[in-house]
Amino acid sequence: MSPIFQDANRQQIANRRRKDVIIHLLFIVATSIGVLALCALIIDILLDGLSRLQPDLFTNFPSRKAAGSGMKSAIVGSIYMLIIMLPVSFVLGVGAAIYLEEYAGKNRFTRLIQLNISTLAGVPSIVYGILGLTLFVRLLALERSLLAGAFTMTLLVLPIIIVSAQEAIRAVPKSRRDASFALGATKWQTVSRSVIPSSISGILTGVILAMSRAIGETAPLVMIGAMTYINFLPTSLKDSFTVMPIQIYNWISKPQLEFKELAASGIIVLLALLLIMNFSAILLRNKYQKKY
Repeated sequence: MSPIFQDANRQQIANRRRKDVIIHLLFIVATSIGVLALCALIIDILLDGLSRLQPDLFTNFPSRKAAGSGMKSAIVGSIYMLIIMLPVSFVLGVGAAIYLEEYAGKNRFTRLIQLNISTLAGVPSIVYGILGLTLFVRLLALERSLLAGAFTMTLLVLPIIIVSAQEAIRAVPKSRRDASFALGATKWQTVSRSVIPSSISGILTGVILAMSRAIGETAPLVMIGAMTYINFLPTSLKDSFTVMPIQIYNWISKPQLEFKELAASGIIVLLALLLIMNFSAILLRNKYQKKY
């Protein structure tokens, strides 16, 4: 190899290393900016809301006066909505994923369905609010009820659950299916006793993360007319309701400083709930990955 060629080769290697270092530094700077902005927001919220983070926040209903005002109805409304959403979303979402992966034929029609589901997973949430208003509030005459809100949020999370469940089912090795069939198992026995247990960690993770997204959404519920001020608890599925993001929005829109502090404390509660749900998803995933 000639010295000229060797020098050119060394120069190319040096240029590549220099570009790698520059790109690496750009990634670090971009990540640092995002992390610092997030830390600044969290610190600001903690400074404003910790003083209001008292038992009255959980035991009192909202009030037109900041003193003694709480978010009991919003917390209970969010929990009720999750209780309704979870079984419906799990059955429909996981069932659709099982059918598309294990039973549906691989043809143009199923590819079209798959494309639509993937597209719906990225649709803005306000679109689901318009759909819920048209379908559940007006067409099915559910009015501005807890049931209409839960069904609207179910539409929001279904594409996410279907896509995540499909990925989890697709990750199960084909050898497990072949081994089950070799032992004389039927198609459903293979799916229910081999495929689903092997993919349950990914399925549960997707469901919990979808629920954590739903509990923080506001736009779809505003579209269907969820109330911003409720001083009672829902006693039936047809009652009016409110949720934590809407209550926080109601407080933050008021000019008084006391309501701003209440909104910050509500954000802390919502963040804590989201962190608990995400941490639960991690624990479940690790548990079932070790088991299967």
